[in-house]
Amino acid sequence: MECTGQKEHGNLTTFVEFILLGFADVPDLQGFLFGVFLVIYLIILIGNSLIIIITKVDPSLQTPMYFFLGNFSFLEICYVSVVVPRLLADLCQQNRNISLLACATQMYFFLVLGATECFILTAMAYDRYVAICNPLLYPLVMNTRLCIQSAAGCWISGMPVHLVFTCLIFSLPFCGPNQLDHFFCDVPPVLKLACGNTFIIELLIYVITVLVVTIPFLLILGSYVQIISTILKLSSATGQAKAFSTCSSHLMVVALFFGSGIITYMRPKSSHSVGMDRFLSLFYTIVTPMFNPMIYCLRNKDVMVALRKFLSK
Repeated sequence: MECTGQKEHGNLTTFVEFILLGFADVPDLQGFLFGVFLVIYLIILIGNSLIIIITKVDPSLQTPMYFFLGNFSFLEICYVSVVVPRLLADLCQQNRNISLLACATQMYFFLVLGATECFILTAMAYDRYVAICNPLLYPLVMNTRLCIQSAAGCWISGMPVHLVFTCLIFSLPFCGPNQLDHFFCDVPPVLKLACGNTFIIELLIYVITVLVVTIPFLLILGSYVQIISTILKLSSATGQAKAFSTCSSHLMVVALFFGSGIITYMRPKSSHSVGMDRFLSLFYTIVTPMFNPMIYCLRNKDVMVALRKFLSK
């Protein structure tokens, strides 16, 4: 197959664009996959949009927990929209070329929004920790100002780090086949096409993953150890059930998102395989965001009541 988008520099061939192979290895399933991913994308858009609306308009949901849930739902829409529209377009066309600039832009926003998701999930865990372990201090600690500042910090803090990181990756020369065996510009498959010494980049991946993924995950686990310990000390079975119901949905989302993310980015480069990378990427970019609205609605009585009230209008 002839490669396009290349420039000759002496004996070195570098590329100005990639070819996203995506699911080209299953040509007979292109139409079916398009339909499946389109339905999933619509479910994500509609489900998260409904959560955003009801957390804004329902008076009973004007609390810090639902303020962060509204932020999380908006984030999920942005996060999925970085990947899925391009995936749907590629499933409909033969030309799957993507320029280095477009690839770098997609990677940057994917990483920034992924980091934001880690931080918002941590903020949501802290909110539940204060609400259950220190209920008398909850209105004082989780005030409006702190919630807005925390949300702003979650959205902004990942931007400068990932801007530098993305620039470093795309400052590397890319040589050899320009075929990106993935459905979007994720870090592991792009790094496979880089020539030269990638040790510093690989080291940065581990450092950033520890800071952005592992530490927030450990903070969330620590919060839930305290939360579960406090819940088990409650004398009322009703109180225990209500506390568990508000926390279980968040814990399920945390396990799905962080589990697949840590496996993807903490594995050694030598252990990466195309099939496993693609499966894990599908899991945390499309499948998990699809389940999130269902988890938060079905596992949360207040959200279900507010949703029924909104839909009955």
